[in-house]
Amino acid sequence: MTTDLVQGALMKAIDTKRPAPGLIHHSARWAQYCAQVYQATLRQFGMIPSMSRKGNCYDNAPMESVWGTRKNERVHHRRDETREQARREIAEYSELFYNRQRRHSRLGNRSPAAFAQQWVRQQPTA
Repeated sequence: MTTDLVQGALMKAIDTKRPAPGLIHHSARWAQYCAQVYQATLRQFGMIPSMSRKGNCYDNAPMESVWGTRKNERVHHRRDETREQARREIAEYSELFYNRQRRHSRLGNRSPAAFAQQWVRQQPTA
């Protein structure tokens, strides 16, 4: 995983989600996330970096669970013809199935999208 790869993913997420300043961005302590360009992008968009504490594997446990589920449900059971096909189908799995349809017990058996919509509805209006 290169700095360019994670930087590109961050920019795509920013472009897609348009997070408000103050968003806490949690990552591992890998070199890609510590890179000056990556940290500068976080600052540029008002994100607060949060990294795992050294030697504490539990900080990233929720994301490790997401990646493990993705690998079990999509990656390990497929053999894609090209990288482009893999990229397209993993994106489809993530955006259309995992985020919008797949129910998560930790979210009250709701999809992440349904959970987020309910959370937004419960926020007081300004």
